[in-house]
Amino acid sequence: MNTLSRIAVLDDYQGVALSFGDWGSLGVPVDVFRDTIKDPDALAARLAPYDAIVLMRERTPFPRSLIERLPNLRLLVTTAGRNNSVDAAALKERGITFCGTPGTTSPTSELTWGLILALLRDIPAQDRALREGRWQTVLGEGLEGRTLGVIGLGKQGQRVARVARAFDMRVLAWSTNLTDEAARAADATRVSKEELLREADVVTLHLVLSERSRHTIGAAELGLMKPGAYLVNTSRGPLVDTAALEEALRARRLAGAALDVYDEEPLPAGTALASLPNTVLTPHLGYVTRQNYEHFYGGALEALKAWMAGKPVRVI
Repeated sequence: MNTLSRIAVLDDYQGVALSFGDWGSLGVPVDVFRDTIKDPDALAARLAPYDAIVLMRERTPFPRSLIERLPNLRLLVTTAGRNNSVDAAALKERGITFCGTPGTTSPTSELTWGLILALLRDIPAQDRALREGRWQTVLGEGLEGRTLGVIGLGKQGQRVARVARAFDMRVLAWSTNLTDEAARAADATRVSKEELLREADVVTLHLVLSERSRHTIGAAELGLMKPGAYLVNTSRGPLVDTAALEEALRARRLAGAALDVYDEEPLPAGTALASLPNTVLTPHLGYVTRQNYEHFYGGALEALKAWMAGKPVRVI
C-alpha cells in the first residue's frame, strides 16, 4: 500500500475534473487548478507540496528542470497513453511512477471535418453576419470532386480520409514511412509531399511532433500549394512555421487556414493570427469532448487508486 498526502489536478480549464468520478473516495485532499502557469519558478513553487499530480495532455510540460524541483513528487498521471512534453527518463531516475489513462481517437478527426466545413463554407463569419442583419455575404466552396491531401496517415489521418470519400473527394496521402498498401487500405493514393501540396485543395496535418516533423509546412511548402488552397492543422502547432503561414495568408496565396493548435498555448491575446480574416481558430478542442474526458479523468482516478493499492496501472 502507498499513501498520498495531497493531489494536484492541473489545467482544468472548464472546471469539470471532479465531476468525472468520486474523487472523495481517495481520502486525500485534491486541489484543482484551472489556469496554466508559464513561469518556471512560480510553477515549481505551486507544485512543490504535492506528491501526486494529474496532467491534462501537454497543457503543462514537465521537463527535467521542473521535475528536479519537486522533492515530494511520487506519482505523475497524464491523460491519454503518452505525453511527449514529459521527461519520462527524469521521472524514472527519481523513482517517480508515470501512468497514463485510456482515451479515444475520434474527437480530433471529427473536429478536423468541422474546421474544414467551417473554413470552406465561411460558417463563423456567416453566423456573425446574420446576427448583425446581413444575409448571404459570400460564396462558399464545395467539397465534391475536390482533392484532400492528408499529411500523416495514422489513426487520425485514416479516419479523416474515410470521411473525405463520403464527400466524393479524391484523397492523396504522404508521410515519411507510408506505403502504397497502407494508403490503399485508407482509400487514398500515396504521393510525394511535393505532389500532394501542388494538387490538394485542402491540406490537413496528422503527424506526431518531433524534431524531424517540426515545420513540415514552411515557406517552401506553402509556396507549392495552389492558389485558393486551404490548410488545416489539428495536430500540433509547430508542425507549421507560423510566421510563414501568416505571410501566405496576408498575401492571399492561400485562401485560408483552420487551426486548433499553436506554438504557444493558450494562444496569447492579440496574436497576429487572430487578426487575419481568412482563418478559423479554435482553442485546442481536438480531444475536448465529454466522452473523452470520462476516459481521461475516470482513468486518472483509477490510476491514483491503483498506485495507492500498490498495483499501478498503465505505467509509461
